[in-house]
Amino acid sequence: MKDWSRPEAWASIREDVANSTTLPPEAYTDPDYHAQERAAIFGKGWCGVAMADEVPLGRVLVREIAGTSIIITRNDQGELRAYFNSCSHRGTELVEQDGEIGTVLRCPYHRWAFDLEGRLIATPLFEKDLVENFELDDFGLRSVCVGEFVNVVWVSLNSDVPDLTSWFGDLEERLAGYALERYAVRKTATYTVEADWKLLTENFQEYYHLAWVHPELAKVSRVDDHYRFQGPGRYCGQTTTPVSAGENGEWTTLLNATGLSASDAESGRHIALFPNVMLTVLPNHTCTFLLEPLGVGRSREHISWSTPHDPSPLDLDRLVNFWALVNDQDIEICQKAQRGIDRGRFRGGRLSPRYEAPLHRFYNMLADRFEGLDRCPDGDSN
Repeated sequence: MKDWSRPEAWASIREDVANSTTLPPEAYTDPDYHAQERAAIFGKGWCGVAMADEVPLGRVLVREIAGTSIIITRNDQGELRAYFNSCSHRGTELVEQDGEIGTVLRCPYHRWAFDLEGRLIATPLFEKDLVENFELDDFGLRSVCVGEFVNVVWVSLNSDVPDLTSWFGDLEERLAGYALERYAVRKTATYTVEADWKLLTENFQEYYHLAWVHPELAKVSRVDDHYRFQGPGRYCGQTTTPVSAGENGEWTTLLNATGLSASDAESGRHIALFPNVMLTVLPNHTCTFLLEPLGVGRSREHISWSTPHDPSPLDLDRLVNFWALVNDQDIEICQKAQRGIDRGRFRGGRLSPRYEAPLHRFYNMLADRFEGLDRCPDGDSN
């Protein structure tokens, strides 16, 4: 079994982009690689697991990260909280699926109860006075790092992970003018994709394929109007300026967010947040993708459309239908890529410095996590 934590495993992508290779085919097809990736990327760093709108006060979410079940809720003050999904009595799963919980998490087995801060508050019929060295405070739920960024709930199983602001560097400042906290999710969709999650985010990061795979999108987001949008932080970004309305006015009837700068008002930002979130921000809406690895060569994509103003049903349908068309095209080509890598004896390729530099940046962030390096990528001037 190849040890992907060793620097020599990543030597070919550590060159500059003009000399770098693509990821090797094992990164998309090998079960041993997949197991190591699950531990190194999803077990030790931040990953996006839900939209913030999915977890209002009084609701609980259940998510699996690197084979670990996590419950996510909010305390009485509306602050996010996350815990391992296991009762401290005998380990029983506390919550099976998303739902309403009120103010108490209660084990279904012996009814031990925990408040929303994870404190053990009730042990029915346990007769704790007969148990030596037993204190309620010692048997609360084990907490998990959780936070919110770009309206996404992020979780990390690693208590030593850098905070989210450090993780994403200057991105919070660069997006501040949109006031994304004022946006609300208006529609969602979920797709199962027969392709590795990395192929989906790689496809999002580059616009080399735009003219051939997305003839409709290319009229709105022209190749010649793209440029990179990468500062210091764990993200890969590009911008389209100006972003046009297209032939069918897919979003011209939506109201722009208020207070936008001149640049934000005429641009589309397309940002892959490491590792598994993709965000498109336009002046009047956002489209957020959460990628969930399901196994070797298989993933799930959760899409949310958000707007700063409440759209009409017709306008929302027009917006969603356009992006659904684009996404169907992306899924089709990514599944072809997966099949070609898996069945076509692909041996690895090269990157276009003009169009695929974000992929090189992404590969190096992957390598850093495998090697245990907590460094924030530099920005670039292109």
